[in-house]
Amino acid sequence: MTDPAITVIVPGLDVAPYVPAALDSLRRQTRSDWRAVLVDDGSVDATGDLFADAAARDDRFQVVRQPRTRGLGAARNAGLDLVTTPFVGFLDADDEFTPRALERMIGTLERTGSDFVIGAYTRLRPEADGTYREGSVQPWVVAATAPERHRVRLSEHPAATGSIVAWAKVSRAHVWDTLRFPEGRLYEDQVVAQRMLVSATAFDTIPDVVVRWRMRPDGSSITQRESDLTVLRDCLDAMAAGLEVLADHDGAYRARRDLIHAMDLPRLRGIAANHPDPQYRDLLRAFEARLDHVATDDTDRV
Repeated sequence: MTDPAITVIVPGLDVAPYVPAALDSLRRQTRSDWRAVLVDDGSVDATGDLFADAAARDDRFQVVRQPRTRGLGAARNAGLDLVTTPFVGFLDADDEFTPRALERMIGTLERTGSDFVIGAYTRLRPEADGTYREGSVQPWVVAATAPERHRVRLSEHPAATGSIVAWAKVSRAHVWDTLRFPEGRLYEDQVVAQRMLVSATAFDTIPDVVVRWRMRPDGSSITQRESDLTVLRDCLDAMAAGLEVLADHDGAYRARRDLIHAMDLPRLRGIAANHPDPQYRDLLRAFEARLDHVATDDTDRV
């Protein structure tokens, strides 16, 4: 049997309805030399059992069961500790890879020698009849990934800072020698994404859709809970931390800051307008004020 080229880390917490599609999307890959570490983050539903059943049927799957819920960052870190392959990727257990995702991403890195590759993604939105409608690639994703680029640096492609997710990338394993996800926080992949860009010798982008990101019908996805004060705090802290990583990279810093102004703040203002707790508006205004201050004096940072 061919040695696996990539470890795909698949964390899951109480996502049993979606696990079969996620794992099937791995089995359907046109490139089959992968292994997957399935991390059950203390689920109380059948997620862990579905992971175990997959491992019993296909030895490319390995299961890690965490006895209590520790969060997405800790679950991903548990998978990273088990990586022995040249490449690393991520797939949340409620999302799906497109069939050629690994072929395109690993193949690109094998040709270019870059540290990592960034691909595009779409959203799967729930319909009333229980099906899902796939949306188009959003403009900020297009800006980050198209056209295809090989061996670029952050100074050459600052719009790459708009790709703030872990799961639309494949990286060389050495990228994670000293890098881990923050634990106990939401939006844990944002600061990691910016650290990857800042430290990269070179990276690639491909416009291919590699992941379909599912919006859950029960509204339990993190981005569907932004009216919660705790979620808002972690969201704002993650954006600020990501900007801090980019502080010495002016073009990238401004690209990321401008995208926050264009994409994140209008959405959060809409929630704040009718929020019953004035703290929500106060937190958002304070963050906006810091961004506006930076916009007029780039010697200060958020």
